[in-house]
Amino acid sequence: MARRPGNTLEKWEVAIVKAMLAKKYVPQDIQAYFSRPTRSINHARISEIRDEAKHKGVKAASEAELDSFLDAWPNIDPVTGLHLQGDELLVKAREAMIAAVHTFNSAGLYFRAELFIVTSIIAWTYLLHAHYKREGVDYRHKKGGIVEKTPAGADKYWELGQCLAHGKCPLDKGVVNNLKFLTEIRHEIEHRSTNRIDDALSAKLQACCINFNDTIKALFGNEFALEKRLPIALQFVTFNGSQRASLIGANLPQHIATAMDNFHNGLTEDEQKDTQFRYRVAFIPKVSGKASKADLAVEFIKPGSPEAEAVERVLLKEVERPKYLPSEIVKKANAAGYPAFSMYDHTLLARQLDARAPGKGFGVMVAKAWYWYENWFEKVMEKLAEGWARP
Repeated sequence: MARRPGNTLEKWEVAIVKAMLAKKYVPQDIQAYFSRPTRSINHARISEIRDEAKHKGVKAASEAELDSFLDAWPNIDPVTGLHLQGDELLVKAREAMIAAVHTFNSAGLYFRAELFIVTSIIAWTYLLHAHYKREGVDYRHKKGGIVEKTPAGADKYWELGQCLAHGKCPLDKGVVNNLKFLTEIRHEIEHRSTNRIDDALSAKLQACCINFNDTIKALFGNEFALEKRLPIALQFVTFNGSQRASLIGANLPQHIATAMDNFHNGLTEDEQKDTQFRYRVAFIPKVSGKASKADLAVEFIKPGSPEAEAVERVLLKEVERPKYLPSEIVKKANAAGYPAFSMYDHTLLARQLDARAPGKGFGVMVAKAWYWYENWFEKVMEKLAEGWARP
């Protein structure tokens, strides 16, 4: 939906207008103070206030409040034209997402995913509040028709989950799934220690960024896009296969892995493949045959092409981690040359190695059943090759 400029004044602005009228400002001059690139105010709105045709119950601002307004005027972000007070929700939404991305891209941080998730959820909450405010939706919590208050006496506004659940939520299903997933992960990391989870969540975080940029452009206008503010992140390393495997599988906290698997199991295959849910990019070292493309760090591949299909196979191999029941691990060990290895042996070995301990990353509990990852099978094979046998 395209941005609507709007021509309404907020209550605090009406109060300022009344104070200016009391100081004998003419409507045409007052109009200039309240029109800006993101909103056009007709001078008739000022005349309605002067003639008390509208806003009769709003009190005029004090002289100090009027002086403060005039001292700060125009109080506009020169890049976007957003008013720092009148467009506060949209300004905060953009700044929060910019901060989230900058934080994730900062060198030397160890818990970047957690910081990104918390900050990006704030950004999305402000963005949806800005949308609902413009649409005239009251996004305050109410009980029995009465607006609920915080302990400090301020109005309680909807959290992101309530914004997503409202019937007028403007977001596509894939975007909603992405935000619900990140909210679930945030619940798991709140007040709990986690090991590094950046790589395991990177596709979801990338989708969150792209979704936000697409949404803010669709709802409010292309001039508020963030791509010009956020450059491509550069890194100093490449990964070989074993290094990549150790990054993806190692030390993922059990409660995070369980939350991820439980959420994925509630989605259809198409919903899991939706790029609005998770956005995956393959970086492939390449020497270009054309001099004009030799310095491109990122190359876009046409969907459906042989190159795109090859990339998809690589991504699916890395992202969709296979899971095995204990009986399947035993069968794989038997087929690999250890026919005497039994379910009892498997249970005994898992206990000896405390293989289900959180943080080891050997498996995950899904719907009350334990599943093992490929790295556990590799550990079993390693122990059998070393001559492991039951005591």
